[in-house]
Amino acid sequence: MIFDRQAWLATACAVIATVSPLALPFSHAQDYPVKPIRIVVPLPPGGSNDVLARVLGQKMAEAFGQPVIVDNKPGAAGNIATDFMAKAEGDGYTIAIAPNQTVAVNPVLYPKLPFDVLKDLQGISMLGRVPMVLVVSPKVTATTVAELIALAKASPDKFSYASAGSGSPQHMAAEVFKSMTATKFAHIPYKGSAPALVDVLGATVDVMFCPINSALPHIRSGKLRALGTTGTKRLELLPNVPTIAETVPNYESDIWIGMIAPAKTPPAIINKLNAELRRSLALPDVQGKLAEQGIYAETSTPAEFTKLMATDQKRWAEVIKAANIKPE
Repeated sequence: MIFDRQAWLATACAVIATVSPLALPFSHAQDYPVKPIRIVVPLPPGGSNDVLARVLGQKMAEAFGQPVIVDNKPGAAGNIATDFMAKAEGDGYTIAIAPNQTVAVNPVLYPKLPFDVLKDLQGISMLGRVPMVLVVSPKVTATTVAELIALAKASPDKFSYASAGSGSPQHMAAEVFKSMTATKFAHIPYKGSAPALVDVLGATVDVMFCPINSALPHIRSGKLRALGTTGTKRLELLPNVPTIAETVPNYESDIWIGMIAPAKTPPAIINKLNAELRRSLALPDVQGKLAEQGIYAETSTPAEFTKLMATDQKRWAEVIKAANIKPE
């Protein structure tokens, strides 16, 4: 009996030693989360990224039974927050909002970043898109995209466009437009969308590709004229404004926003977060709150969002090289 008992104990220990490393990540995912989750936002409070973090954070806290803290880390065009995320623990307790500027444009705009988005980070899910609208100041006579193109070609050194800064979504949208229409517009970069929009309203600058939530009040008041939207289909908020693609085939340049985690985060935790984000973004009250801010909810698998980051990096690398865009 002694020999048998010892043999049984030895066998049991061997089985435990073999199984436990495999079972550990699954066990952690089952228990996750057991403490507060932090959502890092690479931009200041108040914008679309911050709104997404706070709306989804509230739903996650309710579902998981743990606090969700929104941590705004603005600076260096979002690179400070991305670098922080690349070095964070991959335990699911530090995740981040990821607009296309920080994970698709910056990696190919800035030559020497201390992180590699595609190696150090992974996608959790797409969260939404913020369409932009091509608007012109009151002094510009064009009422359609075709008329603006004609005016710009007739006077190639006359027109200017405002952006939120070098490499911003507004900047990229305008450069794609210029390339696809063979037009010239002088780039006037600002430190953010708000001051850029002020100068378009004041007719100091002629044109802007502006996020819909910022432009809409001024379009409705008649202070700005909307010529076209940047997505693939017309917007419910502006049903009479055509897409730019209706005049310039295949044009598209929306702002998209997703959620990321450190690359070493276990797949089981990534999948659990993905499932919760998709559940939350399907809720009518969430979609309503986001729509009020001009955000159209959209989800994906983790693999789909990771692939989007990679494919968009290639796309914007070509635009940046062709336009000789340099970081500020």
